[in-house]
Amino acid sequence: MYDTPGAEPIRNSTCTTIAPTGTISIIANCSSGVEPLFAVSYVRQVLDNNKLIEVHPLFEKIAKERGFYSEELMQEIAEKGSLHGIDTIPADVRKIFVTAHDITPEDHVLMQAAFQRHTDNAVSKTVNFGHDATREDVATVYLLAYHQGCKGVTIYRDGSRDMQVLSVAGKAEEKPNLPVESNKLSRKRERPRALRGSTYQMETGCGPLYITINEDKNGLFELFTTMGKAGGCAASQCEAIGRLVSLSWRSGVQARQTVKQLIGITCHKPAGFGVNRITSCADAVAKAIELHMLNDEETPTVHVSNGGACPDCGGPIEHEGGCCVCHACGFSECA
Repeated sequence: MYDTPGAEPIRNSTCTTIAPTGTISIIANCSSGVEPLFAVSYVRQVLDNNKLIEVHPLFEKIAKERGFYSEELMQEIAEKGSLHGIDTIPADVRKIFVTAHDITPEDHVLMQAAFQRHTDNAVSKTVNFGHDATREDVATVYLLAYHQGCKGVTIYRDGSRDMQVLSVAGKAEEKPNLPVESNKLSRKRERPRALRGSTYQMETGCGPLYITINEDKNGLFELFTTMGKAGGCAASQCEAIGRLVSLSWRSGVQARQTVKQLIGITCHKPAGFGVNRITSCADAVAKAIELHMLNDEETPTVHVSNGGACPDCGGPIEHEGGCCVCHACGFSECA
């Protein structure tokens, strides 16, 4: 009616759609949109890493009615996910229960394109690749989808993630017992009775932070922190940082990786200016490690008032009338 001369113009940009029905199909116990069966029997991973074994109910019903159902057959199907190549299942049944991995990626795209030609909105569909798919295979699918007029295409290569929602059961594979030497992180170095190191004073917004870095014959070994004002949240956080840094060094993590993770972290009380600016206690730890690695005996320190630096302009904060204020920009913690 919309193409009839004189008819009211269409107001909406689209009129027809096929809504993605992943979760809805689970509730309704039906197929999910225009997708073929993922597998006749598969594992669904849900919240809290719970795994649910699902078998297609119609296949199970037909197998029992026609007399070829058995627990051994169900186990074989669960391992393969497909009926292809299982001669104990009648050919007409295998022809009906075709799964996502039984058809080619090109067939997936052509299936999506058939629905797209009669749907205004983009059609949601996944092209399932095997784990051995190549970049060229993916490129072929993208180009085919473009030429077929699909408004979008989704691909997934089996096993490309450590955790995936749907997967076949598969046979249990025996994992080789790798020697401990193959994983450096599994060999934590033991602490000798005595170590040598250096202590660095870093001025932070919470006061002076003393950072001690010790080494053994293999390099950096441990890190300790002491706040000028003992106790409080800042001291506990610094202790936690020191413990984790020490554990990482003893487990083989390089110092530059530690610095990369900590440097530049900011808090509401930075201290100092320019190259000597300390944005947080974590930043102070990172810069102390850098100084130690450079073996610079003269540690630059920037002295600021006990209130730290202004979070708005970076100017010095002073205690005045029981409150921290900045005379440069008018900032006040009591405002």
